[in-house]
Amino acid sequence: MKSKLYISIICSLIFLLLLAACGGGETKQRDQKNTDREELVLAVGSEPEEGFDPTTGWGRYGSPLFQSTLLQHDPDFNITYDLAENYDVSDDGLTWTVDIRKDVKFSDGEALTADDVVFTFETAKVSGSVIDLSNLESIEATDEYTVQFNLKEPQSAFIDLLVTTGIVPEHAYDKQYNENPIGSGPYQLEQWDKGQQIIVTENPYYYGKKPYFKKLTFLFLNEDTAFAAAKAGEVDVASVTTLWIEEEVEGMNLLELESVDNRGIMFPYVPEGDVTAEGYPIGNDVTADIAIRQAINLAVNRQSLVDGVLQGFGTPAYSVADQLPWWNEETKFEDGRVEEAKRILDEAGWIVNQNGIREKNGITAEFQLLYPAGDQVRQSLSMAVADMIEPLGIAIQTEGHSWNELARLMYSNPVMMGWGSYSPLEMYNLYSSNTKGIGFYNANYYGNSVVDQYMEQALNSPSQEEVYELWKKAQWDGKTGFSALGDAPWAWLVNLSHYYLVNERLDIGEQKVQPHGHGWPITDFIEEWRWKEQE
Repeated sequence: MKSKLYISIICSLIFLLLLAACGGGETKQRDQKNTDREELVLAVGSEPEEGFDPTTGWGRYGSPLFQSTLLQHDPDFNITYDLAENYDVSDDGLTWTVDIRKDVKFSDGEALTADDVVFTFETAKVSGSVIDLSNLESIEATDEYTVQFNLKEPQSAFIDLLVTTGIVPEHAYDKQYNENPIGSGPYQLEQWDKGQQIIVTENPYYYGKKPYFKKLTFLFLNEDTAFAAAKAGEVDVASVTTLWIEEEVEGMNLLELESVDNRGIMFPYVPEGDVTAEGYPIGNDVTADIAIRQAINLAVNRQSLVDGVLQGFGTPAYSVADQLPWWNEETKFEDGRVEEAKRILDEAGWIVNQNGIREKNGITAEFQLLYPAGDQVRQSLSMAVADMIEPLGIAIQTEGHSWNELARLMYSNPVMMGWGSYSPLEMYNLYSSNTKGIGFYNANYYGNSVVDQYMEQALNSPSQEEVYELWKKAQWDGKTGFSALGDAPWAWLVNLSHYYLVNERLDIGEQKVQPHGHGWPITDFIEEWRWKEQE
């Protein structure tokens, strides 16, 4: 395996040399003693396919870089101000009033006003993108620096949209904005060489703390090529796979960041018999039985999956939001309890037949576990889980499919999925009765009226502290919930660690728990990055 990877490194080095020779990059050999350099070269993620337009989703999984947001999360996920100076929510939760700063200019020198905030959210609402503003009834500028959001229904999670949506300029927004972004963030786009790199420089009008580094070059390299670039001294920060983390790179430190970039099995929750509007089958008679779902959750040894499949580079997962403020820590449980899992199946009437597979009412305890073809981690997890579950008398066959195929099959077959974001609204999307069959969210058609009530109360509550407690109760209130202790519509398995090689002289400050693998989340607080003082 490694011989092939070293060949990949050689090819990657050739690519980097050609890139520099063609003038496509301005990378410089890393000089560990040079801490006067005011520029960095980074290879921290792929090229954004949709460009840099916040109204269609740019910045949801990290800093929008070019744009500012009304609010921010600090490293501990407390709400802090960015463009906003203050915000207020009416007693009925329907009206959000935000006062914005009066000293903000876009990178072209034009002032940012409430009209730009209104334009941004109105544009995002009709964009048909991943930004869900369906609950926004209207938005208006009540004066030059005050914005009023009017919601159809109370929604505490609306605050997450104020945290993640970068503000765009009404006067400079057009169909090419995603390729030529103008914003009020710490940096401005200078050059974009499609398929290769972008170069950004300091926004001279930035109202916040001036970034230490005046120029950043982002190289669009896959993780193997990024490692090669780090090895060659061509980058200061590189995102790398676990295949390379044991390889020492002179002048660079390995940074491991915990994440909620999780992997887990979504079980069809209802029996067979129904179909979607498109005619795709819904339900699975095996996984519709709670005993099957609970037994699998209980028998799987998550730490063994981390140690084996992930080679120790991750953590066991018990929910879609481990370690985040709205996670219910009570849902963490001792797993690997095979004998207890067998008893659950016995008591539920699943009897082992002569072939060693359990049966109940003429139904055999076997199913296909699907995963995205080409995803080695999900394939390995699927196969490992199948081996762990076999002693229970449950037969699992694993199969890889394209995402287009999974979009047809996921309503009636368990699928190895991955989620993990900075918003509790993701739990609502996955577990609410209102989201059954919508996209890839609640494709297993899960529903629980008590869970629905907790989540609706969480969305409607004006108190952030109360909101978190309600999300936790939706997971498990001591009697029911959507966690493995309750209805167990999912078997969450592992959280992937994210790894970066970082110039040993570079201080990138405190980092948040990382989200699912999209965007460039490590660039949060990039204006705080600086060289360490010479020892």
